[in-house]
Amino acid sequence: MFLLLFVISLGLTIQSHSYHKSKFINSANFLTGGIYEGASGISNYFDLDDQNEILVEENNRLRSQIFNSNDSVAMETPFVDSLSYAGRYKIQTAKIINNNYASTKNYLTINKGERDSIKEDLGVITSKGIVGIIDNTSNGYARVLSILNTKSRINAQLKSSNHIGSLKWDGNSGSTTVQLTDISKFAPVKIGDTIITGGQSTIFPKGIHIGTIDLFDLDISGDTYTIQVKLFNDMTNLSHVYVIENLDSQEIKLLENPIDE
Repeated sequence: MFLLLFVISLGLTIQSHSYHKSKFINSANFLTGGIYEGASGISNYFDLDDQNEILVEENNRLRSQIFNSNDSVAMETPFVDSLSYAGRYKIQTAKIINNNYASTKNYLTINKGERDSIKEDLGVITSKGIVGIIDNTSNGYARVLSILNTKSRINAQLKSSNHIGSLKWDGNSGSTTVQLTDISKFAPVKIGDTIITGGQSTIFPKGIHIGTIDLFDLDISGDTYTIQVKLFNDMTNLSHVYVIENLDSQEIKLLENPIDE
């Protein structure tokens, strides 16, 4: 009875005094606000996967604009005013479901396959740089030949010049470093310079970042450099990737390798 009368009197006091009423409302708002914020935080936590998917798809659209720009240095000037034209490159998003990086023949597996128009010889990248090239597919999945595979060969160049070389991995330099070979001794090689894709294949567009020069020396012949490239990607920590298809690749291959040859 006492508690009932106390609550009633407290309510009458709050209703009849503006100061007490304002204090009560502020306290109630603080309490409910804290509850709502906590509930929102929990909800947002469990919604992170969906939000990540949305961001990846948005990045995919923006990256399509960059690669399909008519500007040969599109990676430097990514602004394009329209998505309504047919581009040279088609880009899809995918998730890595398996990633090997501890052997000399490393592969990754993604959750897209033939039913998603994924096929061999498509490039795979992240927002930071290249990951590898698709070398095998099934209906729902695809295998990626990692750049951390001694069989991998990728056309690459110095960002500061047009000197082209071959990007490979010696299997002994860990998961952070690959080698760029066959770079002319006349190339302006400097530690810290950026290495990018060269664009002289049908797999990767020109200008995708790979890494920076960590060390370099002349080969025994004295004619070319072997460059140690520190990767931008952390190859041990990959999740979402982009799969790039050059829609003109078949036309280019037929031109360069006629059937009668």
